[in-house]
Amino acid sequence: MQIAMVGLGRMGLNMARRLVRGGHSVVGYNNLAEATATAEKEGITGAYSLKELAERLERPRTIWLMVPSGGPVDEVIEGLTPYLSAGDTIIDGGNSFYKDAVRRSGQLKADGINFVDVGVSGGIWGLKEGYCLMSGGDKEACERLDPLFKTLAPVDGYMYCGPTGAGHYVKMVHNGIEYGMMEAYAEGFELMNAGPYGETLDLGDVASLWMKGSVVRSWLLELVASALQKDPGLASIRGHVDDSGEGRWMVKEAVDTGVSMPVITEALFRRFRSRLDDSFGEKVLAALRMEFGGHAVKTRK
Repeated sequence: MQIAMVGLGRMGLNMARRLVRGGHSVVGYNNLAEATATAEKEGITGAYSLKELAERLERPRTIWLMVPSGGPVDEVIEGLTPYLSAGDTIIDGGNSFYKDAVRRSGQLKADGINFVDVGVSGGIWGLKEGYCLMSGGDKEACERLDPLFKTLAPVDGYMYCGPTGAGHYVKMVHNGIEYGMMEAYAEGFELMNAGPYGETLDLGDVASLWMKGSVVRSWLLELVASALQKDPGLASIRGHVDDSGEGRWMVKEAVDTGVSMPVITEALFRRFRSRLDDSFGEKVLAALRMEFGGHAVKTRK
């Protein structure tokens, strides 16, 4: 099957590689020409403008976007639309907000262009292991993409989730759960590191041990073990944790629907706090302890 990939970063390029290795014909475009040139060395046909990209595709065209959520997706769609025709399909595989998928689908429908939202999980390991795919949109349009999904995903690793937005909704919840799981691991290993056996415990070995039959085993735990074995004290890493938006959307969705979601909410807030090297809130806590109890505080020199 022929497909175009717009966005040849860590995810997009590896997905294009996997598709080429699966026998598909891939045309690639990136706003940085160097990335497109790199892709050409991988058997991907390079395009150096959105117009050239569209011209290199047979009708009906299929174009997969792997660009940052929000404005960049809208900009690419706006740039592509003049060169597309009724029956073409745009797939948004980035971590976009599900309501944006509904809006974009409605806008493209007026021109007869299909819009499919696909949540993609697998990270940099997807090239080797495959990507878990969650699709939303017109069912027939999604079914036409099955050859692509089958190549990108491991066995039974893709699913039609429902109408437009469903794919990104399921991916939003997936990433929120990921936040909570990561936070639980982080807190547990922090306690072991600070506890009475912290100086003697090999935390990388503990993580590896838990992968052998433990009820808390997971791929995330494998990655904890890998990180700790490379750098036991994680001395080379700052405790600054970014978020790409899905956790925020999920917490807002919980508020809107009245669903109690304390673990994932707190995991998101913990990420916010990680970005403050010297949190004012913690200064307030220290000051209060001094004011009401005379407790000592650490001061700046």
